[in-house]
Amino acid sequence: MFRLKSLLVSGLAGALALALGGCASTYFKDAGPAPAIRHELAKLPFSEYWTGIVFNGEKIGFTHFTLRKEAETEHYEIRSEASFVLRFLGIEKKIQLRSRDVIADDLTLVDFAYDYTIDGSELRLTGRRRDGELAATIVTGGTPNEQRLPVEGKLYPSSVIALYPVLHGLEIGREHTYRVYSGETQAIAEVTQRIAGYERSELFTGNAFKVETTMRGQRVTTWIEPDGRPVFELAMRGVMISYLEDSGSATRYLALASLNKKESLVEYSLVRPDRPIDDPRAVSGLRVALSGADRQPPSDSWQRCAAARQEISCEMGRAVPPGDSHASSPPEELRVRYLQPSITVQSHAASVRRLAEEIGGGASSEERIARILRWLDLNIEKAPIDVFSALDVLQQRKAECQGHAYLYTALARASDIPTRVVNGLVYSEQFQGFLYHSWAESLVGDNWQVVDPTFGQAAADATHIKLVEGENLADLVPLTDWVGRVKIRVLDVEHWRR
Repeated sequence: MFRLKSLLVSGLAGALALALGGCASTYFKDAGPAPAIRHELAKLPFSEYWTGIVFNGEKIGFTHFTLRKEAETEHYEIRSEASFVLRFLGIEKKIQLRSRDVIADDLTLVDFAYDYTIDGSELRLTGRRRDGELAATIVTGGTPNEQRLPVEGKLYPSSVIALYPVLHGLEIGREHTYRVYSGETQAIAEVTQRIAGYERSELFTGNAFKVETTMRGQRVTTWIEPDGRPVFELAMRGVMISYLEDSGSATRYLALASLNKKESLVEYSLVRPDRPIDDPRAVSGLRVALSGADRQPPSDSWQRCAAARQEISCEMGRAVPPGDSHASSPPEELRVRYLQPSITVQSHAASVRRLAEEIGGGASSEERIARILRWLDLNIEKAPIDVFSALDVLQQRKAECQGHAYLYTALARASDIPTRVVNGLVYSEQFQGFLYHSWAESLVGDNWQVVDPTFGQAAADATHIKLVEGENLADLVPLTDWVGRVKIRVLDVEHWRR
């Protein structure tokens, strides 16, 4: 259980992490008339900087940014590194991100190489911008996947987001809109930036431009010095903080990380309802009121959600047995879509298809689902280990909930059962509250069947509250609108008859 990829900050952090989300005006003051700044890449007064990263009041890592001109071309190279250590269920989770972007003097993307490692799993991307498209090779679970994305006009790497207004105009009221390729989500997204002010603060030295950035609905506020370096940044409504510091201070946390026993992920993401739910795995019907988030969960035959005053009322279940009808017939294109392999769900891989045949054979869809769940329960350890794909799980033989959902979905699709990954909240008896979780929905006949591979449920219990659908990292971005904000009131609970 629990999934927060992360997604995804010294001494300043403790009290500020939560306070800044709602009290920013206390810490930042208008600095008076602002200069109009526009730098050239070749004349930037810096070539590197380090930042410390704090999440929910605890320092968890650092980032390092370097910029240099290539010797034999007119291009520039940006190298970025980020390293994080988090604790979850008593286990250290180590995340490393390294990227190399080659850019033109106007910051546009030429080619790139990214390497992401989390809990021993690796995701590698290499690619370049060609005429009319972005071509990339994405390797996860040791298997390459080719990506081709059509591109018209200028495209930038996400590593230049803090640089873009520095080169294109730091001027109060100015707004910039452009597109970037994100290695973390393997997708192209539109970025909008507005220079909202010129401010001073006791949190940094001197004055800085306040830049508000929006990408995929997520908002980040960055304060950028007139020389072009970002000195302070707030994300996730102030829960994520980054700030400029020297290299020694930025990396020193690694030696101290083992002393940090705080469960930052659980503390931040746990949603405690107004009353506990007994025997949650046997809940057949649940009605709750959600508040605090701006989004409304999807409605379908599994759950029905509707806005009511300042809350959203959602009714889940009643969790029906396998084979019973609980969803309307989807269009044929959905059947085709949810049999396709993806970067995270490699249902076409020979090892997956071979295993699916061994498990399922010629059985019915319901029996194949049951057999896949039994195989997962016997062969895949339930552990707080993050992965990038189904093949990672098959190789490591252990994963948290999303890994179980990835591998189940890959095996189901390889067994000719259209299946999709869904993400949301589920009740944990251990923590007496809701945690973020991933499960699946399989199309049996004309009906979507809610399946939880982590719990071994062919018919999931009704404490599953679906928030988003999707198996790629870009699909999970909307979850950040819920994390740390949502509150739950339990209105009604029903259990299966024993």
